Amino acid sequence: MCLHPEEIPPIPDETVRVAKAAFPKGNLYMRLRDELGVFYQDEDFASLYPQRGQPAQAPWRLAMILVMQYLENLSDRQAASSVQGRIDWKYALSLELTDPGFDFTVLSEFRDRLITGGVERQILDLMLSKFQELKLLSARGKQRTDSTHILAVVRELSRLEHLGETLRYALNAVAEVAPIWLKSLAPAEWYDRYSKRLEDSRLPKTPADREALAEIIGADGFHLLDNIYSQTSPIELRQLPAVEVLRQVWLQQYYAPTDKIQLRSDKDGPPSAVRIRSAYDLEARNSTKRTTNWTGYKVHLTESCDEDSPHIITHVETTVATTQDQTVVPSIHQSLAQKNLLPQQHLVDQGYTSSQLLSSSERDYDIDLFGPVAVNGAWQAKAGLGFDVSHFRVNWKRKVVYCPQGKRSSRWKHTQDAYGHPVIHVNFRTKDCKNCAVRSQCTRAANDPRALTIQAQPDYEALQKGRERQKTEEFQKQYALRSGIEGTISQGIRAFELRDCRYIGLAKTHLQHILTAAAINLSRVFAWLEEIPRAKTRCSHFAKLADATVC
Repeated sequence: MCLHPEEIPPIPDETVRVAKAAFPKGNLYMRLRDELGVFYQDEDFASLYPQRGQPAQAPWRLAMILVMQYLENLSDRQAASSVQGRIDWKYALSLELTDPGFDFTVLSEFRDRLITGGVERQILDLMLSKFQELKLLSARGKQRTDSTHILAVVRELSRLEHLGETLRYALNAVAEVAPIWLKSLAPAEWYDRYSKRLEDSRLPKTPADREALAEIIGADGFHLLDNIYSQTSPIELRQLPAVEVLRQVWLQQYYAPTDKIQLRSDKDGPPSAVRIRSAYDLEARNSTKRTTNWTGYKVHLTESCDEDSPHIITHVETTVATTQDQTVVPSIHQSLAQKNLLPQQHLVDQGYTSSQLLSSSERDYDIDLFGPVAVNGAWQAKAGLGFDVSHFRVNWKRKVVYCPQGKRSSRWKHTQDAYGHPVIHVNFRTKDCKNCAVRSQCTRAANDPRALTIQAQPDYEALQKGRERQKTEEFQKQYALRSGIEGTISQGIRAFELRDCRYIGLAKTHLQHILTAAAINLSRVFAWLEEIPRAKTRCSHFAKLADATVC
């Protein structure tokens, strides 16, 4: 299909007349169209289409339909049906009342175009640009970020189920491409073992029996792989994604095949960040956060939180489940800078802070990364009576450190820590420490003098400043604003089905989250226009008995 960009058509007169009669007070879509106009133009998606071919559906309209679909949690069939039969949708999309609509598969094709063309972020970014134009959103205010776990659209499998299902997945793929070849290879017991989905309720119960079955499945998988990679097998079998998945999973789960097939022990297995958990979603990872264990992904939502404007989601970051929160802060700031939406203060929890991030956020983007920082874990700090690093005075210009007793360091060496961050190793003289009256409060070393490892000056100073700031009442008062992002996550989960993946794979899941964020923004801007007050945190009747002023 090709694209011939045209100006956004006005709303047909007959559609306006019927819509106004059907909704005399207006509704969400009509109000948004009247107040905000349109967010997208065909030119925004021109790169996704060839210059020649059958005319395509207008991409500006398809983009808007996707957002409206997520606003109402509709399937593709339901969304296509709404375009065909609902007056308010026709009003928002500038369609004639007699417009027949389109086949629902067009929506799936358009989503694929967005991902393939790498322009899925435009769905949210162009909406944000419109909000900025209408003075509903501005830079250099306050924003906040938090994350939540996302469940992949795959079964939670035990290790034995995972092995059996991976082999069954490969067998089905090979059977489709080379049925005669596979039939001549497969022994009769394979049909009993892998014809149906493996479920834990039908598998052996004792550890010994389960391990024996795992070894049998492993031997079957190695036998299949050996034959696929032999010179006499069809070449196309080696190019099947399912065969590559089988090869990778067997490398992760088994030791190299010998006379005895053996499962890898936990310590010899790959880390969770690379371990495949399902043959049907290769990017889904298993992770645990406190008491929550899940297989899937993680989404980070950033929203504005100024009191005098609607709270609008400004950035969406989707990662695999094992990604640490700290790692996404630079990309969040970079993306906000590209949209001209950098905040002055960015409220986050401790998972997003580190000394390096505190200093780099201020240095590179003039952002106050506002959140708790890790407390000093040294025994001197925990005891409360010892001399931790904060008791030492650092003279950066002269490259020396003075201990609480006024003794000067003898060594200052620049190096790096295990993560590649610049640090400085500092040592004091043995003669100064050996007979020190407060040695027991400074070091537990039997004979060695006190040694320190401090970070580079910007990081060190940012960390010490953060630790001191979080002790104040003013910090607690300002930090209370961050908790509002939890309400946004709750809204996304309960009203917009954010928790569960609709699709398979990281890219499609990210598009789902972008569309969800755009839908939440539309609902919030509508509430703002209608002067609907923000919902407050709910308080149970029983909790009110304790203190009615809290609720």
